Amino acid sequence: MPTASFTVAIDGPAAAGKGTISKGVAARFGLAHLDTGLLYRAVGRRTLDGVDSVTAAQSLTAEELEQGDLRTADVAQAASKVAVIPEVRSALVDFQRAFARRAGGAVLDGRDIGTVICPHAEVKLFVTASPEVRAERRYLELNAKGADVTREQVLADVRERDSRDAARSAAPMKAADDAVLLDTSDLSIDDALAQAIAVVQKKLPVAD
Repeated sequence: MPTASFTVAIDGPAAAGKGTISKGVAARFGLAHLDTGLLYRAVGRRTLDGVDSVTAAQSLTAEELEQGDLRTADVAQAASKVAVIPEVRSALVDFQRAFARRAGGAVLDGRDIGTVICPHAEVKLFVTASPEVRAERRYLELNAKGADVTREQVLADVRERDSRDAARSAAPMKAADDAVLLDTSDLSIDDALAQAIAVVQKKLPVAD
C-alpha cells in the first residue's frame, strides 16, 4: 500500500466491468475506492423527487451515496441526464479530487477521471466492451433482480447512454491519451482484473 497519494483512474462505459475491476484493484493494493458514478446517481435520485439538479449536487452528502436504490434503471437514466449539466459536474469535482489525493492512495472509477478529474493520475485505465456484451451483462443483472426488461430494451438503453455520455459538452466520455485500454468483451472477470493489477503493479513506487 502506498504511503503517499497514488491515484488510479479507471474510466469506461456502463457494464464494461470497471466497477468490479476498480474494487478488485483497490482491495489488492489496499487503496480507498470511490465509484464516482454514485455521485451522479445520488444527484439523479434526488431529481426524481423533484429537487433541482444543481441544488442536489451542491448539497450532496456522503450518506446519500449509501442509499439502496441507486442501482435502478430509472436512477441510471437520471444520472446520465444530470451528468451532462456543467454546473452539476463542477459541484462534484472538488469532492472527487480531494478523495483522489488522500494519503495511502485511491482508485476512482467513472467516465472522466483520467481526462478531467485526475489528469495527472499515476495510472489510467479505460475499460470497455462491445455494446452487445455490455447489454447482455446488464440484462442478466437486472433480470436476476426481477426487473421486467427485454434484451432489446437494455441494448437500446446502453447505446443511448453511450451516445449521451460521449456527446455531452461537459467532460465527454473518452479514453485519456495515456490510458491503457482494457477490452473485456472476451475476458473473464479474473483475467480482466489480473491485467489491470499488472498495469498498476508496474507503476507503484518502489519502497526504499
